[in-house]
Amino acid sequence: MILTISVPAKINLWLEVVRKREDGYHDISSLMLPVSVFDKVRLEVGPGDGTVSMSCNRPEIPSDDRNLAWRAARLYLECSGKKAAVRMDLEKNIPSAAGLGGGSSDAGGVLVALNSLFENAVRPADLERLALRLGADVPFFLYTRPALATGVGEKLEFADAVPNYPLVLIKPPVTVPTGWVYQNLKLTKSASKIKLSSLSVHPRQIGEFIENDLESVTIPRYPVIADIKQWLLDRGALAASMSGSGPTVFGIFSSGQSAEAVGIIAKKDWPGCWVSTAEVIASGV
Repeated sequence: MILTISVPAKINLWLEVVRKREDGYHDISSLMLPVSVFDKVRLEVGPGDGTVSMSCNRPEIPSDDRNLAWRAARLYLECSGKKAAVRMDLEKNIPSAAGLGGGSSDAGGVLVALNSLFENAVRPADLERLALRLGADVPFFLYTRPALATGVGEKLEFADAVPNYPLVLIKPPVTVPTGWVYQNLKLTKSASKIKLSSLSVHPRQIGEFIENDLESVTIPRYPVIADIKQWLLDRGALAASMSGSGPTVFGIFSSGQSAEAVGIIAKKDWPGCWVSTAEVIASGV
């Protein structure tokens, strides 16, 4: 059995950190949006004893149990009880360590694909539990739909009134350790302030909904993030923000044509950065 899938990156339209939990994690409120930058995974399933092997077009990406997609396949076989061997070929287009969820997207896509190949051997609720064992972002990537993520990110409320916002994405050549960001975050809220219902009423008044609490930690250490935000705003972005724990910055534009034009300029003005134009995926692909 062979199946090839495309799995999207994500941005966080907003990311509020509400409190630190007793288990050391943080409760958040974040509108997570799939965007049209895709990794591709080719899965081949045959007779076997639970072995998983994979290759990747980028040699710096591990192809063993350090890779979240590899661990997703292994976990699925263990928990479904299926006697099979899985071979995966991963084409990485989403940059790693970017705040765009590439590894989590690969893992979520692998879980969904294997469950399809095995005719839904794992129930949806159980698949969500497997996804959460792999990472807080992974349950979101079982679905290609905008969703408000709360808890540690595993509680999802799907959002239907999100436009296909045109985007310019710019990732500077720095690495931001997610653990370091949360360890140094000073909490200032006891509850989320941005409401999904407000976005549903005014989806084009985007400036009201852009916020990322983690920028208070990342920007002082990596001022290039603020420089990119301002650069995007100066070139017509309706709003700009860092995605996740960074360092990728996205700008939202009024039209795809505007985004494409700014994307061309960005590749010249930001050499050494990864630059892509994209759009929010407002419905499943």
